[in-house]
Amino acid sequence: MIRIITVCGNGIGSSNLLAMKINQLAKKNGIELEARPSDFNAALGENPDLFVTVEEFAKQFPDDKKVAIVRSYADKKKITEDLLPVLEELNK
Repeated sequence: MIRIITVCGNGIGSSNLLAMKINQLAKKNGIELEARPSDFNAALGENPDLFVTVEEFAKQFPDDKKVAIVRSYADKKKITEDLLPVLEELNK
């Protein structure tokens, strides 16, 4: 199972919405994963398979963390375009 942490400023609204969209995307495509939200500071202490966030936060992660960038926290089409190839690669 792929472990994902979605990241936004407070770890409540945007990252929670993104986690729900990722869970739906994975289910639709037969990928087993668990996505959960977090704020940026708490996320730094975590070690998931993948962090998913927007470019603003992605630039702040250390180089040793695997981070995928999405263009939107809510737009299903953009999330799919940005993230599905990454999820398929991790699922191999």
